[in-house]
Amino acid sequence: MADDPKSFFLSREVAEYLVAHGTPPDPLQRRLIEETAALGPVSRMQIAPEQGALMTLLAKLINARYAVEVGTFTGYSALCLARGLAPDGRLLCCDVSEEWTAIARRYWQEAGVDGKIELRLGPAVETLRSFPAGPETAWDLAFIDADKAGYPLYWEEILVRLRPGGLVMVDNVLWSGRVVDPSATDDDTEAIRTFNDLVAADERVDAVMLPVSDGLTLARKR
Repeated sequence: MADDPKSFFLSREVAEYLVAHGTPPDPLQRRLIEETAALGPVSRMQIAPEQGALMTLLAKLINARYAVEVGTFTGYSALCLARGLAPDGRLLCCDVSEEWTAIARRYWQEAGVDGKIELRLGPAVETLRSFPAGPETAWDLAFIDADKAGYPLYWEEILVRLRPGGLVMVDNVLWSGRVVDPSATDDDTEAIRTFNDLVAADERVDAVMLPVSDGLTLARKR
């Protein structure tokens, strides 16, 4: 487990308690967490265990069959999503790193979900646009966790390919609390603020921002 909780507003003790009292990571997931942590500071890109458990549960609750993820890293989020999909479900993963996703592939295979996952390396916008918009695609579920400046593009390309009633999950929307810090004017913080305003004004969805991990927005397409 990571030394510090991803939920920046929780103490380590509270974070450990809530993970232990939900569905905790299994031994395979714990090994993936540990291997990712060994990569150094970049390991902060991995989602928190409690967020992974929530994503698995949400996939099951909406009976998701087709899902898409933008930003795969070492594969923890994809593993959680794949486990929540229907037995014949499919998950499309978009990333640009062969190095990090090579770790993901190993764990997906060991977990027995590699047959559900298609990994495409390259710019995610191009990958998303290679699918027809409208009912021909009709994804049930999507997760966005990649470069912050790209969030509005990923949002739009996914939303037009999501079925009515489908769910989009977006990570890092609180950005360690910097979204409400007037002194934070870096590009990533400004990009998150702009994206959050875009979602709040988008009449195509019903949305809620949750204080889960580093902030998780859930948006249901109307």
